[in-house]
Amino acid sequence: MVIHLKNGYLIDSANSFEGYSDILIRDGEIAKVGAELDCPDADRVIDCEGLMVIPGICDMHVHFRDPGQTHKEDIITGGEAAVAGGVTAVACMPNTSPVVDNAETVRYIIEKAKKSKVRVYPVGSITKGLQGEELCDFQELRNAGCVAVSDDGRPVKNAKTMARAMVKAHYAGLKVISHCEDLDIIDGGIMNSGKVSKELGVPGMHRLSEDIITSREITLATDLEMPIHIAHVSTITSMQNIRIASRYGTMVTSETCPHYFMLTDEKLRTRDADYRMNPPLRTKDDVRAITEGICDGTIDCIVTDHAPHSAEEKADFLKAPNGVVGLETSLAATLTALYHTGKVPLQRIVALMCVNPRKILSLPGGSLGEGDIADICIFDPNEEWKVVPEKLHSKSKNTCFKGKVLTGRVKYTIVDGKVVYEDK
Repeated sequence: MVIHLKNGYLIDSANSFEGYSDILIRDGEIAKVGAELDCPDADRVIDCEGLMVIPGICDMHVHFRDPGQTHKEDIITGGEAAVAGGVTAVACMPNTSPVVDNAETVRYIIEKAKKSKVRVYPVGSITKGLQGEELCDFQELRNAGCVAVSDDGRPVKNAKTMARAMVKAHYAGLKVISHCEDLDIIDGGIMNSGKVSKELGVPGMHRLSEDIITSREITLATDLEMPIHIAHVSTITSMQNIRIASRYGTMVTSETCPHYFMLTDEKLRTRDADYRMNPPLRTKDDVRAITEGICDGTIDCIVTDHAPHSAEEKADFLKAPNGVVGLETSLAATLTALYHTGKVPLQRIVALMCVNPRKILSLPGGSLGEGDIADICIFDPNEEWKVVPEKLHSKSKNTCFKGKVLTGRVKYTIVDGKVVYEDK
């Protein structure tokens, strides 16, 4: 298959290139990049005039619920949602049923992913059954195909256990991703602890829960001289601690999600569980701090924490599970909040969404150089569209951006040299 992308505006942070150029794709690879390329044998020509061309997005934090919870999502439908958002690679968290704590479950995911439109990389659990006690066999998980380990959805409660995990995982070639939450502090809370939770009369999730474990992980990483990746950062203090630690040489990387730099806990006044996630939406000051962390280079990645739940599960505000879908809105939300406001240039956005996640997990892709894999996102940066949950490709429709008008729309997604999504 030969595809000729013409007249596109390329943004390739990995190669420090930005400008108009053509791309010639042949047999799954980028064969040539240059102005006004001639390709008489192209099977397809895509005119990208007025569009931007970037490497495919890599979302290193998603939940595809497969195996065991496929009424919410599965690897196939998750892939459909991913490519509709320009995402060509995902790392799937291990809180499935059964938990991804053994080679057999890893192999199941990899085998099913062969039929998915997106590249799927499994994340194994740190502890068996996510129970926080016995460490998994990290070498077994790595050999089976895992790219990282995490007990995401739950914290590793014991610091000694986490310290052992960081060392063992590092020597097995796996990144440790920490879900920073102290469950004793949470104590049944369902939203950010603050003015809004008090007015609603519902139990709050105190920010100390995140801040204390973030501080613990940074301390361990500093003392052990081992890397740690902090998932879904949402608070001022965690942001400050990560900034200071990284500047003083601690091997800490971090991620955040669009809802943490766009929305606040004021959304919970509607008593709509589609605005409930973990960590929760916080305050305007937290939104400002997370945005500053993105702008000054402290935050390494923008991810989604794509967490599908059925409408029935989300119907009861007090009892609903936490989580929102986000694969189809992540690029548009980021462009709307950061690029179109002049806060963050496109080169930086490409680094946050396409390059850095792959660097952290040692994955292929993330650039538009000759010889690179042809995983590409093509989008119109100025097209406005309204988020209508019923039109999303995910099985579940629990988006916190419902009804919001976003600016920036994916037009084509290419994976392994094949057009797997086209906006029509």
